[in-house]
Amino acid sequence: MILLDKLTKGYSPKDEVLAGLTTALALVPEVVAFALLAHVSPLVGIGSAFIICLITSILGGRPGMISGAAGSVAVVIVSLVQQHGVEYLFAAVALMGLIQIGVGLLRLGKFIRLVPQSVVFGFVNGLAIIIFMAQLEQFKTEDASGATHWLTGGALWLMLGLVLLTMAIVYFLPKLTKAVPSSLVAILVVSAMVIFGNLPTKSVGDIASISGGLPLPHLPSIPFTWDTLALVFPYSVIMALVGLTESLLTLTVVDELTDTRGRGNKDCVAQGLANVASGLTGGMGGCAMIGQTMVNIESRGRHRLSGIVAAVALALFVLVGSSLIERLPLAALVGVMFMVVIGTFEWASLRIIGRMPLTDVVVMALVTLVTAVSQNLALAVLIGVVISALAFAWENALRIRARKHLDEQGRKHYEIFGPLFFGSVVAFNEKFDPAGDPQEVIIDFRESRVTDLSAIEALNKLTERYAKLGKTLHLRHLSPDCRRLLTNAQALIDVNYWEDPTYKVVADTAE
Repeated sequence: MILLDKLTKGYSPKDEVLAGLTTALALVPEVVAFALLAHVSPLVGIGSAFIICLITSILGGRPGMISGAAGSVAVVIVSLVQQHGVEYLFAAVALMGLIQIGVGLLRLGKFIRLVPQSVVFGFVNGLAIIIFMAQLEQFKTEDASGATHWLTGGALWLMLGLVLLTMAIVYFLPKLTKAVPSSLVAILVVSAMVIFGNLPTKSVGDIASISGGLPLPHLPSIPFTWDTLALVFPYSVIMALVGLTESLLTLTVVDELTDTRGRGNKDCVAQGLANVASGLTGGMGGCAMIGQTMVNIESRGRHRLSGIVAAVALALFVLVGSSLIERLPLAALVGVMFMVVIGTFEWASLRIIGRMPLTDVVVMALVTLVTAVSQNLALAVLIGVVISALAFAWENALRIRARKHLDEQGRKHYEIFGPLFFGSVVAFNEKFDPAGDPQEVIIDFRESRVTDLSAIEALNKLTERYAKLGKTLHLRHLSPDCRRLLTNAQALIDVNYWEDPTYKVVADTAE
């Protein structure tokens, strides 16, 4: 697969390696923080990130996308770890992976296409806010009693100064040269200033130690019973949905940035395999991480090699480079992530608010708010999709109309325009006048479609209304799919088809 990537246009091994190193440095504080959030060891977070990043980079459907132990998944598992322990977490993660593999094999990843653009904007903006809020934790410190306080005085100004310096390097260096990723240069320059200048500021080591070994195979120490399955299954389902939602939407964002197209179902399978491997090596669950993915993309990492290098670098940090990595100033990494926030937020969505339909504006704002507040990405996207679907149904319900005329034989024709479905049946029924209509009435569906059970029931009741008056109702120009739907529902409805040169009853019956 790496060989295939090399054959693609614009492949640069140097860019890929440097992008991978930059991404690995940005991954460390994030996965450590998410591990602590989930009440597991920081090494569990880094080990999980190594495995998930490596497997998805090799097998995933979106080269250049970075996956790891994500905060959106960590939020879900807090209660499981606190109430039942980490062994149950490992089992839940492995089951989460199996569910994701099933989604990919069933080719359900394509349903991400049903997510409206307003929901994508809200999702991206919400994640940008989450990334920003997560960085603010680095501006806090613990006192002797373990209580946290905001930095003050010289420590705060030094932190702010180093963050701003990092952001300035990231912004201005590409205007001078693009030979190396500006984020990597910024981290190295600010780190050198802090280390050699003995500047008193927070470092990675102040969060937790990252020294240790690589993850090893580990079968969860739990009873394999139906009760255990019932306990972990709800967590696994939620983690799987949250992980796939973030991964597939991140894939969509990367597609737009790189003007290429990833393979959603393939990525579902890869994410699942990665989580199964993580669960069976004592790790936490994960998915695509949009912040680190943006770091990789902005550092010109476009192919699988950048993700593989990031994963290998994480392993080397743990095995041989922990003492050096722990000395890196958090200000440099925070500065890089602040630039990621600026690049991730869809500023264009603010400029087009006055030009967008009100429904889209509401959906975008609501998804942003739910994402930022609850950090439940699956819930936020689901709410956005449901509201968008309801708004679409309402708009289409208002569009149904009927054109009426009498032919030479005295039959009345109703030409229907617009879909007939649950939202439009009331307006549809109001178009007819059974008492005032002649003996034969024809409903022409050339420009309409019968789409659901509500529509079938509406036709059934309309037929009954005409039948009680001794009148005959014919349906004409039904498309094959509508005819098939009505045929399947013939136990519920009895209607007369009007034979015409376009669709023959005999031919339809023979299908």
